[in-house]
Amino acid sequence: MEITRTLGRSGIEVSALGFGCWAIGGEWQSADGNPLGWGKVDDEESVRAVRRALDLGVTFFDTADTYGAGHSERVLGRALGKRRDDVVLATKWGNVFDEESRTLTGRDHTPAHARRALTASLARLGTDRIDLYQLHLSDLDPALAAELRDQCEEFVTEGLIRAYAWSTDDPARAGVFARGEHCTAVQHQLNVMQDAPEMLALAGESNLASVNRSPLAMGLLAGKRQGPQDAGDIRSNPPAWLQGFGDGATADPEWLKRIDALKEILTSEDRTLAQGALAWIWARSPRTVPIPGFRSVAQAEQNAGAMAKGPLTADQLTEINKLLGR
Repeated sequence: MEITRTLGRSGIEVSALGFGCWAIGGEWQSADGNPLGWGKVDDEESVRAVRRALDLGVTFFDTADTYGAGHSERVLGRALGKRRDDVVLATKWGNVFDEESRTLTGRDHTPAHARRALTASLARLGTDRIDLYQLHLSDLDPALAAELRDQCEEFVTEGLIRAYAWSTDDPARAGVFARGEHCTAVQHQLNVMQDAPEMLALAGESNLASVNRSPLAMGLLAGKRQGPQDAGDIRSNPPAWLQGFGDGATADPEWLKRIDALKEILTSEDRTLAQGALAWIWARSPRTVPIPGFRSVAQAEQNAGAMAKGPLTADQLTEINKLLGR
């Protein structure tokens, strides 16, 4: 397959696969003590995994200032080091957190906070510019978001960012940002279990990249059958938006049943289940850039290996739709 994609209207070239850096932020929590990370991590393994991904052709890394309360950005910046110019860096802003206690404390939609957050992210990442700066408040009032879009245009003019996007699953909200000259993407949920036809249509109409979070359905499409045992893992006490995990003890049996029905197609051409899930996303639209998470070199290698296998065929997409009753 074509292993590079253009990031929407920006002309910025990225690998067809990006890596999401939520998990490598380690443990952090909400103000009421619920886990927001993916459990404990080994920072040295995270650094090795990022560098291995680079060696395997991955050039797009997506993080957020709040992942690990700043820790993900610090680890990613250290891992990239002198290879910063070899990658396209995306991060997000909008949440307020305490680094010392690793606690999410609120949100701030003001343009002044956007500038403070950008300055802090640049420092943690050890860089002088962000390639894709993304609003991380998915349900923000569109009028307030329009002010932040205009603020992002100022950041572009100042050379602090190259382009911007909104991380939201609402096409109408994404459309507000899309009216900005240097908006070049929308980040939204997309996986074989949770299609997003309206978001993909918007990306096509507005010439945006479709950056896909949860491409492996929080691990279910990587073959995860057992709920997390780590109390610091968000899946052990899933919030309402996190589908597929029930009481944290096991994955939703209905989801597992549907995934089992798709397994033969997804694992065609000697793909792993995870590689098949990524192949479905690439087949879904030429604008898609899935960003699976990772915590180890082995996971980095498996995910990056999907690029060599390429997308599923149109016939396979049709068969999957039939199996899922779409």
